Amino acid sequence: MSHSLATFGSGCFWCTEAVFQQVAGVKSVVSGYSGGQMANPDYRSVCNGNTGHAECIQIEFDPDVIAYSDLVGMFFKSHDPTTLNRQGNDAGTQYRSVIFYHSDEQKQTAEKWIKELDAAKIFPSRIVTQVAPAVTFYPAEQYHQNYYQSNSGQSYCHFVIAPKLAKFQKEFRAKLRPEVIEE
Repeated sequence: MSHSLATFGSGCFWCTEAVFQQVAGVKSVVSGYSGGQMANPDYRSVCNGNTGHAECIQIEFDPDVIAYSDLVGMFFKSHDPTTLNRQGNDAGTQYRSVIFYHSDEQKQTAEKWIKELDAAKIFPSRIVTQVAPAVTFYPAEQYHQNYYQSNSGQSYCHFVIAPKLAKFQKEFRAKLRPEVIEE
């Protein structure tokens, strides 16, 4: 069984982690930080906005089950890629929309998606998602991992993450793990 990596930043990593954990062919999703200057950043320093890191997820996936292009399409559908350094109430470069590519093929795929979505005017504004080479990914603290699964009763999970999951499940039903569809 082969595996590949995808690294996406789309604002709060709690939301995108929960979304991609539902996808068939995704082996793991780790919340963390990438794209900054500070070695071994922590949540507090990243939230201050001075490290240059973005809140990201790193996905390990089986390309024989789910294509990277499909993951990129899901990435664009799971957040607003037209707001610079902002997702909802979260503002700052740590919440920027970014694809950290791990190969030239991934870079070309990301750029193609952006060009096609902008040409089709899918969003009301142009996409501002940054496409940058993958650099060191630092896993976030343990309490950030599997956040939704561990805290689904929390108000943020109920009011922000759960609606995103419901919308994602409706849109991508054919790409979900069987156990997600049965719930």
